[in-house]
Amino acid sequence: MSVVVITGSSTGIGMATAQTLARAGHRVFATMRTPQTSDLARALSEEALPVRILPLDVDQDASVGAAFRQVEEEARAIDVLVNNAGVGPVGAVEDTPLDLFRSTMETNFLGAIRCIKAVLPGMRARRDGCIINVTSVAGRIAVGGQASYAASKWALEAVSEALAQEVKPFGIRVAIVEPGVIKTPIFDKVPDLRPASPYPHERRLSALFQASLQHPVPPGVVGEAIREILDTGTWQLRHPVGPDAGPFLAWRSSLTDEQWVNYWSQPDAEWCAAMLRDFGMEIDLRATLPPKGLRAAVTPGKNGS
Repeated sequence: MSVVVITGSSTGIGMATAQTLARAGHRVFATMRTPQTSDLARALSEEALPVRILPLDVDQDASVGAAFRQVEEEARAIDVLVNNAGVGPVGAVEDTPLDLFRSTMETNFLGAIRCIKAVLPGMRARRDGCIINVTSVAGRIAVGGQASYAASKWALEAVSEALAQEVKPFGIRVAIVEPGVIKTPIFDKVPDLRPASPYPHERRLSALFQASLQHPVPPGVVGEAIREILDTGTWQLRHPVGPDAGPFLAWRSSLTDEQWVNYWSQPDAEWCAAMLRDFGMEIDLRATLPPKGLRAAVTPGKNGS
């Protein structure tokens, strides 16, 4: 049995991971910003799963320090850290406020680093531990309309790869989990409206997600992948998760940078035709058009935090 701390556990991937690992017999500390609004407690009581819920805001040094001290007081040592808390903003670079770039990096990148630094001294002293960072296929692929999100996930992938080299001599494993499109509450958020954008990419992303979610992949798929990483003791660094993750990464690898740019910069009609030709996906951009003169606002949403 391992002592596991999971961030961003109120919904989605974090919640599913907490349940999956608890069912597997691990001692789980599920953390989130606002435990009082989470459905996790109810779900746990239905199965009588012994998961400890703690408040934790990965954006705040004091909150991270307090939460990890609490875990160590109760469990003495932390064996596994699952960095899952994150935000998923969309919007073209020109449309995205600088403050949103900052807040996205604060949560998705610096928040994970805060938690990593909190557990490393103990893991290094014991010469044992596992750090699992949940990124995304967007951690290796940049698509127009996702610049702030992809940048934060690329950054976390880079830190993870460097960290794996640094801590392997101390017996600490590092794994990167890269989900594809997973059905989580992050897609249910309804943003406000703001003036129209000259860029089509946010509409395209919305339509692409809508098409992908016609056959939804539940967050438990990611939770099970994380359990397998933990229980098998694998030293494999990257783990694409979900039926679309591997193929999408392989498709990107098959294209030159220039082909990739051209693919996503072609006019709407040609792009829709290409998605139908290459993936059999019928994309209806009309379903994503906001009221005349308006478009969906760029608003961050906490992913299971």
